[in-house]
Amino acid sequence: MACNIAVFGTGYLGATHAACMAELGHQVVGVDVDAAKVEKLSRGEAPFFEPGLDDLLKSNLDAGRLRFTSSYEEAAEFADAHFIGVATPQKRGEFGADLSFVDTVVCTLAPMLRRPAVILGKSTVPVGTAARLSAMVAELAPSDSIIEVAWNPEFLREGFAVQDTLTPDRIVLGVHAQSAGRAEALTREIYAKAIADGVPLVVTDRETAELVKTAANAFLATKISFINAMAELCEAAGADVSELADAIGYDARIGRRFLNAGIGFGGGCLPKDIRAFMARAGELGANQALTFLREVDSINMRRRTKMMETVRDIVGGSLIGTRVAVLGAAFKPDSDDIRDSPALNIAGQIQLQGASVSVYDPKAIENSRRLFPTLDYARDINDACDNADVTLVLTEWDDFKNLLPEDLDSVVRQRRIIDGRNCLDPAVWRSAGWIYRGVGRK
Repeated sequence: MACNIAVFGTGYLGATHAACMAELGHQVVGVDVDAAKVEKLSRGEAPFFEPGLDDLLKSNLDAGRLRFTSSYEEAAEFADAHFIGVATPQKRGEFGADLSFVDTVVCTLAPMLRRPAVILGKSTVPVGTAARLSAMVAELAPSDSIIEVAWNPEFLREGFAVQDTLTPDRIVLGVHAQSAGRAEALTREIYAKAIADGVPLVVTDRETAELVKTAANAFLATKISFINAMAELCEAAGADVSELADAIGYDARIGRRFLNAGIGFGGGCLPKDIRAFMARAGELGANQALTFLREVDSINMRRRTKMMETVRDIVGGSLIGTRVAVLGAAFKPDSDDIRDSPALNIAGQIQLQGASVSVYDPKAIENSRRLFPTLDYARDINDACDNADVTLVLTEWDDFKNLLPEDLDSVVRQRRIIDGRNCLDPAVWRSAGWIYRGVGRK
């Protein structure tokens, strides 16, 4: 059964969710105060790179199931379910999450809701947010309106967001114990296909649902920082972290995923989410429960400085006058997202040490240029590596993983490569006469 859905916020989360809800057969309106973004989406063009999303936008716009607007009034009159998919960035100068965008949506929407509706939060928020928003709705909405506030957290992986929305590994819904039950019934309608296909629906209280996303991100961040700490130990002991990860990954209790040592995690989720998690724990008087996340964060940030030191070491102790090729700018492959990107951070640090830095990324060049205008940006791999004294692989795009020494032998000035993602075969590069450095490898 088709539902009428509004999605507030058309950034990475909101635009993807709106397009996928339309793909499931629902009637969807995406809402954003940014008129330029609305216009671009209405042409079937996402304002960011995500595989498969442009095609999904165009097909559902053409089918008449999807449209975009800046009008809250239109959305309030149209929809039964109102998804909140706006950003919750880290507060400036603090660890906590900035919920101003979430609050603005609720404060603007609630007075316009004149028929029964469900507000479903998808944004990653500190525990207790849904209850606070529910109180806001009760105060701001018309007195005779029936509105439920529930939480349905997202679990998207950039590069796989369409797949993760259409075929999720689980659906989590947090509802108020004293609600009328409309939120659960409507959620079951919205995700009917996935539920029928066997995807688990976990219905819990709102506080638990809010914690699910932040707890999941904290666990993944901890796993990444753990293997990077092991990489530091392997380097000191002469061991190989990749072989170590393979060996412990066979243990079903541990698993191999997220045990890839490298320059650490970045992006718009893990770094700010674990910091907001720590901040909220402190507000609740449970700060000791998450003190370990400070070390998780510290290990992660240390990897960036360590990479800069490795570059300096491999070129003889000084970066002044050195030409450095940086392959990768996005925080991960199949994305143009440069938020808190380790690759760009490292490139900037190296430049500050006196090197000439040339950066190439298949999708993230324009975003990078806006954030780091002082770096040089290349049009392709060869352009970036032209006369390079050292080549760095910092994002594991397939184009970089598939590189062979002969591809660069005649391009670079010095045959030195640093594999910041451990995605190359050391034996291949060393046997071709290159100096190869990985992370935590022999």
